[in-house]
Amino acid sequence: MAEIFLLIGLGVFIIGGIGFLIAAFKTSILWGLGCLFLAPIQIIYLFVHWDSVKKPFLLQLAGGVVMLTSAYLQGQINI
Repeated sequence: MAEIFLLIGLGVFIIGGIGFLIAAFKTSILWGLGCLFLAPIQIIYLFVHWDSVKKPFLLQLAGGVVMLTSAYLQGQINI
């Protein structure tokens, strides 16, 4: 059962990441390429363009929480 939640969380995380990249490419090609190839640029883009990437970022965050919860339930993470 926990494996299903892990896959659902991964899917939600990937969808959020794709939404983040789409928002960056809509702003400009340089922001899009920067976010695609340089991870620290994503953090800068997140703070500078919060209004356009709020939903994809929160979607990624929710997917990450579901994945971590699923890993905890499987016993792979000990807290």
